[in-house]
Amino acid sequence: MKFDINHVSKLANLSLSDTEKEKLQTQLIETAEYVKELDEVNTEGIEPISQVTGLENILREDSIKPSLTQEEALKNTKSAHKGFFKVKGILDSE
Repeated sequence: MKFDINHVSKLANLSLSDTEKEKLQTQLIETAEYVKELDEVNTEGIEPISQVTGLENILREDSIKPSLTQEEALKNTKSAHKGFFKVKGILDSE
């Protein structure tokens, strides 16, 4: 089993040295082998669960409240354009 470490590091936005890439390759292989061992555990008759604490999300009720006006929302910004916040682009054009 082998992983494309260059692809993984790019997805994680990590700059890795060759030594770090080799170490990560080894760690990913070890992790995958351990997960593969878990496939051998007999889970017949055991109900699947998504979490073990029994806690549930406690959400507040939605309530309608007045919003800021556009002028109020923009009053402290350093840069606005045609009634919107103006920010630097974050996406590459790849």
